[in-house]
Amino acid sequence: MVVGFTRAIVTDQAAARETRRKSRGRQEPQVARIVVDVMLRREIHDPQGEAIASACQRLGFGQVLSVRQGKRFEVELTGPADETALARVAELAGEVLANPVIEEFTLHEG
Repeated sequence: MVVGFTRAIVTDQAAARETRRKSRGRQEPQVARIVVDVMLRREIHDPQGEAIASACQRLGFGQVLSVRQGKRFEVELTGPADETALARVAELAGEVLANPVIEEFTLHEG
């Protein structure tokens, strides 16, 4: 057991040295994370949300009145999360991540 433990320490130390060597003198690129929450529109029937709300009642969570089920996407981009980046992610969400006929989305930095 001691041999395996010693080997792990040596490996961790070597990995730490390699990380320091790679980062020395190099600036990491800036990465922005934008979260896209997609939900069914209020007027659209949500059977999955209703099933979850029903299960909550059965499990003793009587204070739960209703549940709406949705999707969350985390989009990572190079560069800052400025107005241009948010506009591009909004375009992506409207064309790929959400169905604009039955879903709506919101964006925020993550």
